[in-house]
Amino acid sequence: MLPKPFDSCLLQTLPDDLFAIVSQFLSPSDVCNLSLCCRSLYALAASEKVWLTQCDMVDILPRKDIVEWRKGVSSYKALCRFLTSVQPLVGMWVHQNPELGNVVYVIPGFVSIVGCRVIPQELGPLGMEDGPILWAPVFEILGDSDGSTAFFLHGRENGINYIYPGFIKQIERTCNVLLLEIEPTQQKCGDTFLQSHSMVHRSDGDLSGNICSSNSGLSRSHWTGNNESVVPFSKLGFSDRRRLLEIITCQVRQKVPDMALELLFPRFSVDKDNFQKDLLLLSGRRSLLIQMYKLNSNGIQIDEKASSQEAVGAVQLELDEVQTSIRSWAFGTPSDEVINYRNSNKRKSLGGAFWHSLKHILRKSSSNNGCHAVSEKVTSSSESKHARLDEFLRSSDAVKLTLHASTVKLSSYRAWPNMHDSRFALYKLRMPVPTVDQEYAGLWGGTFGWPPGKPSKDKSGKALFLLLLSYEESEGQQLLIATKILEGTHYVLHPNGSAMFIVNTNEPSSEPFPWDPDVDSFPVNIEHAFVGEGIATGYGFRYPGSKPGSLFVFNNGVLAFIWKESRAVLTLQRLNLHELLKKGEMVPALSPVANFSYLTKSYSNVFAGFQTTSPYLPSPRQETLVS
Repeated sequence: MLPKPFDSCLLQTLPDDLFAIVSQFLSPSDVCNLSLCCRSLYALAASEKVWLTQCDMVDILPRKDIVEWRKGVSSYKALCRFLTSVQPLVGMWVHQNPELGNVVYVIPGFVSIVGCRVIPQELGPLGMEDGPILWAPVFEILGDSDGSTAFFLHGRENGINYIYPGFIKQIERTCNVLLLEIEPTQQKCGDTFLQSHSMVHRSDGDLSGNICSSNSGLSRSHWTGNNESVVPFSKLGFSDRRRLLEIITCQVRQKVPDMALELLFPRFSVDKDNFQKDLLLLSGRRSLLIQMYKLNSNGIQIDEKASSQEAVGAVQLELDEVQTSIRSWAFGTPSDEVINYRNSNKRKSLGGAFWHSLKHILRKSSSNNGCHAVSEKVTSSSESKHARLDEFLRSSDAVKLTLHASTVKLSSYRAWPNMHDSRFALYKLRMPVPTVDQEYAGLWGGTFGWPPGKPSKDKSGKALFLLLLSYEESEGQQLLIATKILEGTHYVLHPNGSAMFIVNTNEPSSEPFPWDPDVDSFPVNIEHAFVGEGIATGYGFRYPGSKPGSLFVFNNGVLAFIWKESRAVLTLQRLNLHELLKKGEMVPALSPVANFSYLTKSYSNVFAGFQTTSPYLPSPRQETLVS
């Protein structure tokens, strides 16, 4: 083995271009560790070419986009920091409710990633390839100049578009659940308190909406104890979690400037000039949002003392009276001080507004989860496991809106994750990569009817289905399973996660194709045909039955599953959803909490009724596809 000084000297003699090639075999942490060896290697590891290579290896963007994104950050190293942190979030996320929606696809924006909800819809006359895909913004994460991250939730209330700044708690490399939470935190507040919404920026660029108590008056330790552990948000009952999220988002919201809603990512265009114009607009939009972190609600820069605090995007409220009131409501008869506070209707501080909103759920939480009143009903065993809201609030100095990407043990059935019904969460849908022996794996778009992707003469459009095709081994046979993840009808016909069809790829089908290509003007060149079963409604909505059919594979890449008895046909084309969203049209979001995860059971289209220039939103009709 060569001595270390000789190895170091050898590396130092390498040109930047050659060392950049060598760095392809190193991780970002390896490059950082190498820079700690000596000054010469520090300079070599700080090379822009080395970190450009590292950005390439993250595999989120093509090289040309990486070069454009570099204009918005201080260095390729900063850009690599951002790309590495958000890379696990890129892809498809889903939830069970409502049955027609909650498919969120996360794609790159401009020095950002954007979560886009695919709206249940029908296809226009141009079909799947050229028709506009409707989508709504759910959240976005922006990168600051140093590569740090900032989170915004999107929502719409009373016809006004808002953004809701939050703190990114953690993004695990193998995350499969994305949670919207209120995070308790131990934060010491100084002598200066912000009496209104204010955004405080710090060097690492994270963002949080904090509600913080004053150090004056009653201290936290006076009524909680110094050794009390923090109560996690997940331990609260569902109604407490939902209401607390609603209150906090209402406190931290900021109205979105019109220009900030015009464009969230570059449109799909081969025109280089238009692409550069989009990047210019996106750069200005990003700068505006970053400035909103640093300005208060009135557009006034925070004083120097507040800006130097180690709290990012803090929306701080003075809550001395609130803490006193919480304690009194939770543990007995309100004191005179609390009564006077409640009766003082002239006090309109944000702390007072917060307490007024919180009082109702505190009382409800106390009665539901076991309180001190003798006349209360005995709570159920499930409810008694929940923490009380007052315990959650008093276990910390502040709370903040957070996005938490975590890894949990998650089972699945036919590629569809088994979900928790009462968490404000999105679940990662792993996209299988096509291989030689699993060539049909991946995301497909489907419509009922023949020829594929075109509306019938007597109807405005065909419902768009998004299907995930995956493979399973069963009793020595290879099964191809088409799992439904989105349906574009007005009223759902098949549950999310159900198998639209299952075919045995080891068993060829002898069934003839039932349509004449000369009549339909669609060339039918069949490469393969497999025996299978398609979904039927004979056993109810949640547990549908199945009927025999065949899957036909055409030489142009189109798939068609045909039910043998009814001759109903589901045609599929492989989708590049990223490109379709760039061609698509944005529609308004739902209210913020429901916009992230719509936990109310619904079998109809809760996203319908938006004002849009597209005439191809789902029509109020219900058709029986397979009976």
